[in-house]
Amino acid sequence: MLTPPTEIMVILGSFAQVFSERTWDWVQVLVVGAILAPSKRTVSSVLRVLGLSQEKQYQRYHRVLNRSKWSGLEVSKILLGLLVTIFAADGAIVLGADETLERRKGKEIKAKGVFRDAVRSSRKYTVKAFGLRWMSMMLLLSVPWSSRVWALPFLTVLAPSEKSNIANGKRHKTSIDWLMQMTSQVRHWLATRQLILVVDGGLIALKLGHRCLDYANPVTLVARFRMDAQLYDFPQEQAKDKPGPKPKKGKRQASLKQRLEDPQTVWHTIKMPWYGGIVRTLEIASGTALWYSQGQNPLPIQWVLVRDPLGKLENAAFLSTDLDATAQQILSWYVMRWNIEVTFEDARAHLGLETQRQWSDLAIARTTPALLGLYSLIVLIAHHLLKGQDIPIHTTAWYSKREATFSDVIAFVRLHLWTHTEFPHSHDSARPIPIPDPVLSGLLDILCHAA
Repeated sequence: MLTPPTEIMVILGSFAQVFSERTWDWVQVLVVGAILAPSKRTVSSVLRVLGLSQEKQYQRYHRVLNRSKWSGLEVSKILLGLLVTIFAADGAIVLGADETLERRKGKEIKAKGVFRDAVRSSRKYTVKAFGLRWMSMMLLLSVPWSSRVWALPFLTVLAPSEKSNIANGKRHKTSIDWLMQMTSQVRHWLATRQLILVVDGGLIALKLGHRCLDYANPVTLVARFRMDAQLYDFPQEQAKDKPGPKPKKGKRQASLKQRLEDPQTVWHTIKMPWYGGIVRTLEIASGTALWYSQGQNPLPIQWVLVRDPLGKLENAAFLSTDLDATAQQILSWYVMRWNIEVTFEDARAHLGLETQRQWSDLAIARTTPALLGLYSLIVLIAHHLLKGQDIPIHTTAWYSKREATFSDVIAFVRLHLWTHTEFPHSHDSARPIPIPDPVLSGLLDILCHAA
């Protein structure tokens, strides 16, 4: 049986409590194989890379995903606990949430639908594709060996289309509904910590804002905002002896679009890191208001308008449910979510996201969250192995970089696995083969950096 290195089991062993003793042996094989395997992340490719291509009981590894009893929610809770303990022991916890599309086809996949492909679409041209829509929540934080913010997934759920749910006889939940449910779960897990939830404009809704404010320990919502949203003053205090219901809102304010065009708007100039880490000079205006839509209670927000004095960036608006936060802090929180897209792209390039081929409903619901969670697990393992040192950065004579990326992180973990793991053998006749050190070094370099 495969025996992972002791240093890695310090992290990986935290999840043993979720599985039966028998299933846990197979889980370790799948996790180590998924880290080491290049290209596709099918169970077959995992077994091949570990020398188990002749394993006659290969079906038991499939059963971990499509039949065995274990809770993905419990795995998420443990993963979140490890991330918070190691990287965010104190201070506010910033959460990012976004959707991603896993392009899949096949009659057996019940939850598939036709969705907008954000990667291939542009503002003028929309591309739609068959696939599975996932809602993923990540921790946005800094790691000691990198200067940029990392987005580390810990909780991912399947969000089928309304048409798919109706066809399968299930109650439909929108992406906003799933996000509210995920936020409630994290609020329960981290009941005493300050939470900031950062989302894009496609996931903003009044009911999400109210849900965030309704907790005993409210969650701060930060999001991109509509320029044409209805904004109102806070209502004035009514005399106690005045009959009738008290007003929920005051006078209608100018829209953010009108404020953008109004020469009377007061702008302040700031410099701050923007997308890509580039420090930009921006002009901002901010204020407080009640965001209102017919049929719903108004939501108290702080809005921030941003424009580029050079005219290179598009004008944008943002909101926060924390009325005491500074405008620059709100923008800093929102800019952190750019790293979510980096994580999705890294997961496709280095963890084989979209290459899995399960048809079982349970296996489909487990595999993609597992691969995204593996991204965070690899970062945790690398951090433990580094012991405060800088991570080795892969460079060549024709390509150099100063900042470590996920390719460096997974290569570092792979090298430790290749050189410290006791691998099982697929047949008894296996014997050591002498390999010259330069050749062995080259082979390890290729294996560790294979996408």
